[in-house]
Amino acid sequence: MQVEAKTGDLKIETFDEGLVLTPLGAWTAEGVDAAARRAEKLDLSGAKGKTLAFDLGQLDRLDTVGVLVLHRLEARAAEIDAKVEIHNVKPPHQRLLDALSDRGRGDPPAKAGEFGPVTLLADVGESVLEMGKDAARATSFLGAVVAATGKLMLAPWRFRFTSTVVHLERVGLRAVPIIALISFLVGAIVAQQSIFQLKNFGATLFVVDLLGILVLRELGVLLTAIMVAGRSGSAFTAEIGSMKMREEIDALKTMGLDPIEILAMPRLVALVIAMPLLAFLASMSALLGGGLVAWIYGDVTPVTFLQRLKDALSLQTFFVGLVKAPFMAIVIGLIACTEGMKVEGSAESLGARTTSSVVKSIFIVIVLDGVFAMFFAAMGI
Repeated sequence: MQVEAKTGDLKIETFDEGLVLTPLGAWTAEGVDAAARRAEKLDLSGAKGKTLAFDLGQLDRLDTVGVLVLHRLEARAAEIDAKVEIHNVKPPHQRLLDALSDRGRGDPPAKAGEFGPVTLLADVGESVLEMGKDAARATSFLGAVVAATGKLMLAPWRFRFTSTVVHLERVGLRAVPIIALISFLVGAIVAQQSIFQLKNFGATLFVVDLLGILVLRELGVLLTAIMVAGRSGSAFTAEIGSMKMREEIDALKTMGLDPIEILAMPRLVALVIAMPLLAFLASMSALLGGGLVAWIYGDVTPVTFLQRLKDALSLQTFFVGLVKAPFMAIVIGLIACTEGMKVEGSAESLGARTTSSVVKSIFIVIVLDGVFAMFFAAMGI
């Protein structure tokens, strides 16, 4: 009775046409270490310009690790212009070799001429094309959301109210501490820097006007949108992407359910409700931080601060900032859900799409804020 070898070995023989390598025993993850070390130090100069033959007839077991060692030997043979031949392969081993024929050899070295102006222009062109595809996907997804909204208006009992409340609690309530803290600190920093400059002109009191207009029109809602994009948008992408990887979205479609209605609508509605409330909270926190610094650093008492704030601002100023919040919420939700739907079957894809979701959301939010600023300026508001 023949006893199967538990470890791998390698026999080398010389013949007129080159070298013959005969793997012995088990070339698996548990037993190929010694053979791999020997293969790395193996002198193949005898096969230079000739033939390097592999005789796999005495190989008992083979797995992907063993195939990788064989591929490394084949790569070394290619470096010395040796012709590779494989003989006496058992059918199970042949199937494994065929399945991994393109693995383990590494990427070919980059050519020196691959970097230059032409490559740069090609990369820019690919990026522009990808932006166009992203815009098309976002538009298509928006159309699907509008269609799902119409269906829910005709059949409101199908709306997932419980799921919306859960997402509203996660997007809104749990975000209150971090948004309030960051906004408070930013308001304090803006006030301190403004007072530092305005003191030179004896106009310290104008810090109230500057802080109030900046926070209510721009800073409050923009800070909120950026933090929501980084916090909730990334979470939405990761959740939907994980479902895509586990084929749960395909299962929903198989059961006749609409993934947009089940997954996207509750998240979008939660964002649209939470964003204005969070923006209002961020604005109040920033004004509180700025007022505190103005009192301590600029000798502007709270009574003076509030009176000046009342004179400098109007209800219109407050609504100019607040009206942006729902639009930014829709943009963040659309991008987050679209990127989640684009996830493929790997963890690398999930990480890449989550990062892309945050970057794209923040970029589009800032662009949208600039568009609103130009619109309100043109309207004289």
